[in-house]
Amino acid sequence: MAEVILMPRLSDTMTEGVIAAWHKKVGDTVKKGDLLAEVETDKATMDLESYKDGTLLYVGADNGGKILVNELLAIIGAPGEDVSSLVKGGPATTSATAAPNPSPAANTATPAPQPAPPAPAVPIASSPEPATGGLDLTTIPEVILMPRLSDTMTEGVIADWHKKVGDPVKKGDILADIETDKATMELESYKEGKLLYTGARKGDKIAVNELLAVIGDESKIDLQKIIAVSKNKGVSAPQAVAPPAAGAAGTTGQTPATPGAPAAQVVEQTPSVNGDGRIKASPLAKKIAADKGIDISQVPGSGDGGRIVKKDVDDFVPAKAATVTAAASTGAGSAPMVAPAGQVSFTDTPVSQMRKVIAKRLSESLFTAPHFYLTMSIDMDKAVESRAKLNDVATVKISFNDIILKAVAVALKKHPAVNSSWLGDKIRTNHHVNIGVAVAVEDGLLVPVVRFADTKNLTQIAVEVKEFAQKAKNKKLQPSDWEGSTFTISNLGMFGIDEFTAIINTPDSCILAIGAIQQIPVVKNGAVVPGNIMKLTLSCDHRVVDGATGSAFLQTLKGLLEEPLRMLI
Repeated sequence: MAEVILMPRLSDTMTEGVIAAWHKKVGDTVKKGDLLAEVETDKATMDLESYKDGTLLYVGADNGGKILVNELLAIIGAPGEDVSSLVKGGPATTSATAAPNPSPAANTATPAPQPAPPAPAVPIASSPEPATGGLDLTTIPEVILMPRLSDTMTEGVIADWHKKVGDPVKKGDILADIETDKATMELESYKEGKLLYTGARKGDKIAVNELLAVIGDESKIDLQKIIAVSKNKGVSAPQAVAPPAAGAAGTTGQTPATPGAPAAQVVEQTPSVNGDGRIKASPLAKKIAADKGIDISQVPGSGDGGRIVKKDVDDFVPAKAATVTAAASTGAGSAPMVAPAGQVSFTDTPVSQMRKVIAKRLSESLFTAPHFYLTMSIDMDKAVESRAKLNDVATVKISFNDIILKAVAVALKKHPAVNSSWLGDKIRTNHHVNIGVAVAVEDGLLVPVVRFADTKNLTQIAVEVKEFAQKAKNKKLQPSDWEGSTFTISNLGMFGIDEFTAIINTPDSCILAIGAIQQIPVVKNGAVVPGNIMKLTLSCDHRVVDGATGSAFLQTLKGLLEEPLRMLI
């Protein structure tokens, strides 16, 4: 069945996106993770990856066209599938949507009249079964879906709600704090009305484009149908929202959620079993339950007909585990766990959103980009001397990392081939210098970007890097802070690491690993004297940078660090 992709919210202030370039055209085969398009937001141009497999059947705008957040961006489905009803049901209706594979240029046509929000949407023509009572959530103005708040985000965690069900909401009000893979961000409402429903409680996860909230007038919308449709991915049967009969098997006589009740309360209280004894559960739910060691037969199902879905397994707390948690919350058993001698003991920690993305992106980088490494020793005697003199007069303390960053920026202007990116069918040579600085945080690693570093002095760089480090530790970085790097540096010298190799931060073609400055014996003018030596290792993407190119860059960098006054020329 065809899947609709809406324009994601790629920054906290974004209201519309401009299609900078399509990387796929209508009729092309698309795989999950393929680059669909480059979308220009109010802060940066970002790559938009597909999270669906299939054929690109429709695009919502040509290159240069604008699309509002949560309007129809693309449709992916089976080759030749009829998507005309999906296009008609979308927010950006055109008069040319009757064709199975409409041209992007059709968006210039006059929009057809839209039905009032309470009316049911056009049934999905490509569904294998008749879509009785079908409803397209994207056509309802009061529905808010989980936005994509970073370029790598696939799901968000509700860190906190600033509004509760029943509260009035105005456009611009802060609805919730959303924890993404990179930061915790405030989610503003772009709708007005009363908060009728929230799709998750504090601490729960919601996938991108799943139902987050409903805002509006309860007398004008069918809230129960919207909730049911969100659980059934766009197609619902009328009986899906009907209250179960009191005393029916497998229920406790509960009714579906009311506008003031969270969805998590609408669950069956006994296992979901067919007449033949088979447990009704999705394959993904079964896999997650097996991975967590959960007895799937004990999990209440909230899906259609009591089917167990992923969220049910994620939310399930076994009775024994709940007892332990309760004891911990009252202070019982607060002493640290000590493994008895001779017994196996371990602790399983759920993988955070940030760690998931770090694992995915670095694995893709290491196994996709052919890395090679160049190491060079730098005499830092004059840099040490210069830093001491600078800090005598500087208004902010300048670190060795700041000096290295400035030297790298100057060297990149002289070696633009190193300041480049691999884009598959082309190599982009950047004329601006934006240097990402790897910052360690509790959950992993963030890479804020010092923009136009070659044009900034050491004091400006020092202030900016310190601000970024503090914002990273407080989880206050915004997408505009980490987007758009052209080169990255990673410094472990403060931990006493002599030298190391780093994995390239794509789409950059290089990353510089910085070791500690060590005092070791060196030979100068035929005599052995103490010297301050630092080792740098450049990781290069061999598709873009060759050995000679990387070596020439390091030679220039070496000259700048060994004679810091050269950076002033």
